[in-house]
Amino acid sequence: MTSKFLISTYGCQLNEHDSERIAGQLVGRGMEATANPEEADVVIFNTCTVRENADTKFYAHLGHLKTLREQNPNLVIAVGGCMAQAQGGAIMDRVSHVDLVFGTHNVGDVANLVDEVRANGKLVAVPDAPAPSGGDLDEALTAVRALPFAAWVTLQTGCNNTCAYCIVPDVRGPEVSRPFAHVIEEVEELARRGVTEVTFLGQNVNSYGRDLTGRSPLFAELLRAAGTVEGISRIRYTSPHPKDLRPEVLAAMAETNAVCEQLHLPLQSGSNRILTAMRRGYTAERYLEKIEAARTLIPDLAVTTDLIVGFPGETEEDFVATLEVAAEADWDSAFTFIFSPREGTRAAAMVDDFIDPEVVAERFARLVAVVERSALRRHEARVGRTEEVLVLGPSKTDPTMTSGRTRQGKLVHFSAPPTAQAAGTYVTATIHHGARHHLLGTYQELVAAPRHRRSIPLAVR
Repeated sequence: MTSKFLISTYGCQLNEHDSERIAGQLVGRGMEATANPEEADVVIFNTCTVRENADTKFYAHLGHLKTLREQNPNLVIAVGGCMAQAQGGAIMDRVSHVDLVFGTHNVGDVANLVDEVRANGKLVAVPDAPAPSGGDLDEALTAVRALPFAAWVTLQTGCNNTCAYCIVPDVRGPEVSRPFAHVIEEVEELARRGVTEVTFLGQNVNSYGRDLTGRSPLFAELLRAAGTVEGISRIRYTSPHPKDLRPEVLAAMAETNAVCEQLHLPLQSGSNRILTAMRRGYTAERYLEKIEAARTLIPDLAVTTDLIVGFPGETEEDFVATLEVAAEADWDSAFTFIFSPREGTRAAAMVDDFIDPEVVAERFARLVAVVERSALRRHEARVGRTEEVLVLGPSKTDPTMTSGRTRQGKLVHFSAPPTAQAAGTYVTATIHHGARHHLLGTYQELVAAPRHRRSIPLAVR
């Protein structure tokens, strides 16, 4: 009987792609993926530690597995990712039915660690730093992608920035870039397998390659090179850091047809005083200048952002500055977060400056109202336009409708004939309604049929 595994993922796209890499290792050992924990012989939690609610959700799900362990004593329960890197063996102390804890530097060795647990019992494997490596091309090419027509491609691991609220440099280490040729070779192989959309991943993608060259980054050159790969129709990337967004990257976006008209540029705060306290390395004015430069070079650019409300010491004046920048930036959408202290960061030690939760909640609601007004306005402005849409499949809320995304990353729901409903299909749709978080369209024509292979189930929390 074939052994089965389940991977449950929390957090960012980097974690999602790490889970795909782990799945590739286990499939290579002859295992099969399942979405049902009762069928699984191995359950892996790939965790996040950016926000406190991620910890809470994780421990709740982990607790539910105690009954399954009682039913199946041979079940291997593993915890990996950023929380595992930060907490190590403390996870086993808190939850006794965990068998394996592995850190962010062990992702390439998970299958071997599972074998070791089966042979020798419980194991904590959380090294302080990654082992020296010339790149992870072989592992990347064996990753089992959750979406067969779209793929994450990791450019770098770690981060060299020192943002006061962020734990990532501690749990993922300093920036290490993959070799340029390995990245392009992976993109070429993905295209041969039928992938048509790639998203480059890194904590600060626009610093990619600086450690390889000892001088300027290679990200602009990478965008141009990937744009020449036959079969790749769309290229996206996340996330750039505003202080490092260079003119040559914007030029590469404007001049490379495959690069989508989408830019995710995290602001975090509109107050220069708070940006300094956050150690972000730019001002609100400089941020707005970069958005203006991007929109000037790249027609029809969609710009999105991240915002934190309630950073320690944030005054009403600071918050109003964020509202003012939000109104001027006129983002297509924004991910808004309430500050969550993470142990080990500078911000977590600013206890005397923490903001009253009721004040933070009120500010959060005001900010959401501003950014959603911008989103609605920009979506309504697309009514009457005919968009290229990459089909994702049936709508999650109305299975009679088909859902997809435009080149700007906007979600579109539309009614399509059976020949245009398969995930990975490219179609055109004319927009007839704009809402805050989606568009409604009318199907026009089929552009291209899917070229991909099948996928396996990977659970994302």
